[in-house]
Amino acid sequence: MSYMNTSQEPGLAPGSEPARGSARWAILGPGFAFFWLFFLLNPLHAGWLARDTPEGVLGFAATIVFAAVYMLIWMRARRLFRVVQQPPPQLVAPYLAALGVLASVMIGTLGEVGMASLVYLAVACVMTLPPRIVLVPIVCIAVGVACTGLVPGWGSQIGTAFGVCAASAAMFGVRSVIQRNIALLSAQHENTRLALADERNRFARDLHDILGHSLTVITVKAELAQRLVDTAPERAKAELADLERLSRDALADVRRAVEGYRELTLPGELARARAALEAAGIEPVLPQSADEVPSGLRELFAWTIREGVTNVIRHSGALRCEITLTPTSVTVHDDGHGAGDARAGSGLAGLRERAEAMGAVLTTRTSSGFDLVMTADLAAAERKVSS
Repeated sequence: MSYMNTSQEPGLAPGSEPARGSARWAILGPGFAFFWLFFLLNPLHAGWLARDTPEGVLGFAATIVFAAVYMLIWMRARRLFRVVQQPPPQLVAPYLAALGVLASVMIGTLGEVGMASLVYLAVACVMTLPPRIVLVPIVCIAVGVACTGLVPGWGSQIGTAFGVCAASAAMFGVRSVIQRNIALLSAQHENTRLALADERNRFARDLHDILGHSLTVITVKAELAQRLVDTAPERAKAELADLERLSRDALADVRRAVEGYRELTLPGELARARAALEAAGIEPVLPQSADEVPSGLRELFAWTIREGVTNVIRHSGALRCEITLTPTSVTVHDDGHGAGDARAGSGLAGLRERAEAMGAVLTTRTSSGFDLVMTADLAAAERKVSS
């Protein structure tokens, strides 16, 4: 029964919760099955008492082999996840056929006492057959057991028939519980995987937001310094000094992102925006201060300014960029023509995710240029921060 092998479950690391569950099942499952072999003691005892006859010896041997085959199913079912998955019929049939033949031998040689084997046969059917068809063999076994009460000299087998139905129902319940537990473990495993993927996306978004802006400014300043080397050496030295400072700042930002540290200041972003726009030859029109912006919105607005200014420099071809701050909104406006092309980029997608997380709304519009507008509800933002 290769469907009950002991190989590592694909996609699960050793030591994971499902693997530990499988290890427990490898011990408890066969032990549970072995305990219930208690009811085979009667036919085993009957065979031993008749050991002087061929029927007794055959019945005694058939009972031992029956118990061994029944236990083999459980011993091969070491992996919890393999038991509940439907195995191919060609793998199940030999085991069930062997149990059926041995049960017939036990009944034929030991008589009425051998009927106990049919309870185990019913349990084996529930354990290995698909739920949609398992009712058929169970009903056939129960009806067959009840009809044997008509055999001369045999008592009523209603109790044994009831035992077949009760044991089958109990095993079906156990199998259902196992399936639900597996579904729960799989859901937990999937939640862990999704949480890890979400964290990777967050980290990638932060690196884009941080490095995308910083490298754009560094590139612009490097081009400017190269043009000024011959015509204005002192100005070129100043630009190179700025390049060194910006590269160090970018390295510090990356380190903060790696440490899970995503805070940045709104005044600092306004200062960066002014330097970047001037270096790119774009006239900056910026607010004198950011004091009116509540603390709960400062980080979100800082990210908005960073992404907006980066897109203006990269895509707009603008001559003028204006940033407007209010207590509940920030607008980055340029008089260019190309910033709208950035709407499909990962930068604005990441910014939109930040906005949704804070209960804010990010909008873009083209009107005498391009506008990037972040509008937030202060109460909602404070609730998000506090939670």
